Amino acid sequence: MSIQWQGVFPAVTTKLKPDFSLDLDAIRQGLERLIQKGVGGVVMMGMVGENAQLSPEEKLEVLRTAVQTVNGRVPVISGVAETGTARAAAFAQKAASIGVDGLMVFPGLTYKSDGRETVAFYREVARASALPILLYNNPRGYGVDLTPDLVAELLEEPTIVAIKEESYDTTRVTDLITRFGSRLAVVCGVDDLILESAALGVTAWVSGMANAVPKASVDLLKLAVEGDFVRARKLYAALTPLFHLDTVVKLVQHIKLAEHLITGSAETVKPPRLDLAGAERERTIAITKQTLADLSALGY
Repeated sequence: MSIQWQGVFPAVTTKLKPDFSLDLDAIRQGLERLIQKGVGGVVMMGMVGENAQLSPEEKLEVLRTAVQTVNGRVPVISGVAETGTARAAAFAQKAASIGVDGLMVFPGLTYKSDGRETVAFYREVARASALPILLYNNPRGYGVDLTPDLVAELLEEPTIVAIKEESYDTTRVTDLITRFGSRLAVVCGVDDLILESAALGVTAWVSGMANAVPKASVDLLKLAVEGDFVRARKLYAALTPLFHLDTVVKLVQHIKLAEHLITGSAETVKPPRLDLAGAERERTIAITKQTLADLSALGY
């Protein structure tokens, strides 16, 4: 399936049983809900999907489940998060054989590569399959910044077509769009910068909290892309306290707890993460409940 890079692409949470094994039925149910709410695609096993905590077989099982469940209704994108170049390239090939539509490729994990090393890593992964690639740029999280100059080198690879921009610098959005135009889709990767990014021309969003509030997230991006910023700002104001929780170290726990409160899905996370507890948990519950009340006042 061709990926248009428009709309909301939830970074889907990986649902788990109490023993930390995959809950495939819950994964299927979650995907159905997201599709019904109008998402533009799904990203399996991003950081929110706990990619680095899953075994190699669990990763493939998640992808098989997603491809079978989605059945061509929206694009399925797989995260590629590995410590070595050869392992990342091999996983890209396996994901392609399962039938995903694209790859979201992290930089090599644990090692902060320099520019030359970063380009070499992405080139090899890009050449491992024919799938379109969404670059994952999160310098805060991974210590590697895909600057516009590095991106220019990477765009020599025809399958590199998009970038998840998560530098927290909105001027980067303008720089990328101005420099590369239609050659590179710039995708917002920060929930509490989506309205700002859309105002600068972004039409696609990889979102964590869209797992919890998919319909409101889809509507927010649609309003912004259409230029209806009066209504968009009202909706954004209701959502932003929840969206702030997507930008902290324990974002996976916050997102899964919010999703649990709204849908009943388990909030279980894989160690070393632990479920939220005490005042931290109560604060997320309070923010989620207030967000739901504010959305209700807006007709949701």
